Amino acid sequence: MSSREAQKIANEQGVDLVEITASANPPVVKVIDWGKFQYQKMKEQARNRKKAREKQAELKTMKIGLKISENDLSIKVRKITKFLEDGDHVKIMIVFRGREMAHKELGQELLDKVIALLGDTAIVEGKPNFAGRNLSVGIRKK
Repeated sequence: MSSREAQKIANEQGVDLVEITASANPPVVKVIDWGKFQYQKMKEQARNRKKAREKQAELKTMKIGLKISENDLSIKVRKITKFLEDGDHVKIMIVFRGREMAHKELGQELLDKVIALLGDTAIVEGKPNFAGRNLSVGIRKK
């Protein structure tokens, strides 16, 4: 149809005439509500961004004190295992308080114990890193 007829139909319906393909002969146009079209396009882009974020592995941090009891430690290990099953990376952080800094070897032993409790489900990424009052190491799912 001619461009005048298309414009007349768009005006009668109270919508816009949008050019889809300008290089075609004759040009291809569409009769749509431009505001609604832009809104739907914006919502689709937001959904795509959300899906892209969901696919990324998140970094979870698990802080463990040096004086933790066996039961509390087993609960922390269970939570770490759940994080790993969900596809997240986990940073295990042994926190030293006060005079505990004099016994860094105890922190290393605790970290080794946690890694041993995780067993074959986790891979240690790099070597343990001492930063300030924290001893930390990253792990991921095998």
